[in-house]
Amino acid sequence: MITRMSLLPHRLYRAADVRALDRIAIEAYSIPGITLMTRAGAAAFAALGERWPDVQRIAVVCGGGNNGGDGFVVARLAHEAGLEVTVMLLAAADSLKGDARLACQAMVAAGVEPTSMVPGLLNGADLIVDALLGTGLARPVDGAMRSAIAEINAAPAPVLAIDIPSGLNADRGVVMGVAVSAAVTITFIGVKRGMLTAAGPDYCGEVLFDDLQLPAALLEHIAPATTRIECDQFSTLLPPRARSTHKGDCGHVLVVGGAPGMSGAARISGEAALRCGAGLVSIATAAAHAATMNQTRPELMIHAVGDANELHPLVKQADVIAIGPGLGQSAWGMTLLAAALACDAPLVVDADGLNLLAADPCMRDDWVLTPHPGEAARLLNCSTREVQADRFSAIDALQRKYGGVVVLKGSGSLVIDQDGAVSLCDAGNPGMASGGMGDLLTGVIAALIAQGLSLADAARFGVSLHASAADHATMCGERGVLASDLLPHLRKLVNGL
Repeated sequence: MITRMSLLPHRLYRAADVRALDRIAIEAYSIPGITLMTRAGAAAFAALGERWPDVQRIAVVCGGGNNGGDGFVVARLAHEAGLEVTVMLLAAADSLKGDARLACQAMVAAGVEPTSMVPGLLNGADLIVDALLGTGLARPVDGAMRSAIAEINAAPAPVLAIDIPSGLNADRGVVMGVAVSAAVTITFIGVKRGMLTAAGPDYCGEVLFDDLQLPAALLEHIAPATTRIECDQFSTLLPPRARSTHKGDCGHVLVVGGAPGMSGAARISGEAALRCGAGLVSIATAAAHAATMNQTRPELMIHAVGDANELHPLVKQADVIAIGPGLGQSAWGMTLLAAALACDAPLVVDADGLNLLAADPCMRDDWVLTPHPGEAARLLNCSTREVQADRFSAIDALQRKYGGVVVLKGSGSLVIDQDGAVSLCDAGNPGMASGGMGDLLTGVIAALIAQGLSLADAARFGVSLHASAADHATMCGERGVLASDLLPHLRKLVNGL
């Protein structure tokens, strides 16, 4: 059964794990490989018909492996349905082996002969089916494959990618030199984690899933590499409040930040904490703007803090400290960070708190670090490119070096807990590429910790709330969205509305 993106499974796999599941299905459950290939091709053809019901001419571009075999099935079914079909094969037909060979023979018997890749031939298609390369790609694409992918991307027709866009790394979500840019990708057996992070979402387009009618017990043979998270999973973590609840029961968040000229960062973080249910929110900030910071949000308690001695009384009252939004990297920021690190309350560290931490690393279990890729690179003393080249390895390295819970923000944000388990949030959108979004997330996570959630649950739920609120806030378009536009949506989502 085809599953739409909003209902994708929570289990995410590495490519090798999915291949192992495929092998187990064949060997332990006695399901022939050609049966799985036929089911995959049929699912892809069904998705084609549902998404593009009016197409008349399709071009199927096939490689010589099993991904090409899926494409042969699509081509045969399309021909039998009366569509005009062109199959371009980037391999010698007599070199095909196994199930791909059987699928090609069935296609030819139905009346479709494969042809070679001809420049410009794709321009006459209403739809292109990418069945070139599967999930096993481990080196950059070159030669004829690279040229074929360039032809596909240059053609005007939309693309349906089978299992994964050719050229995209299934484990890391990076482009291996060049990759097909698909409008829709239908993937099988298990969703590959690289499809939902880094460059994966840009190249996969809408992701559909089909389990190929395999028994649910099959998945118990191999543990998922990553877990996909969404708001609804955490709805029971914040049960309805008792009628006798008072503000002291809901936690006290202290936001430390807002150097001169950067008061907005601390303010948006504090308001996010209020909107997500914290009972009290204090902000320790520079004296220059302390008197005016809460003029339009009087519920925030603002304190002018010049040094660590003035911060100490506030720290003692707090259940959780969020430090970094607008903190700056001056002596003032360094002093306040040192004071926060010396306290016993759990921390949420972001922005300049992370940049200062990169200069003087330390490790603790009771904090949540929330770097974007640039900050992660500084924390790991590497380049942003290296972080994005393998976001899963980067977040693992961050947790090993600094401890606690780590959020690696970006397209397909990742969360790693103290035990090394990684979660992925595929909600969110490019409208979040504006100032203050990270400060907002800091306040969200801090509020959840203040209300009693574990650091890991607060990070996972917080990232999901933040991304989902952004999706609601961008219903009228992604450009021009402000971090504060998410606040009313956060309030609804945290209440399960």
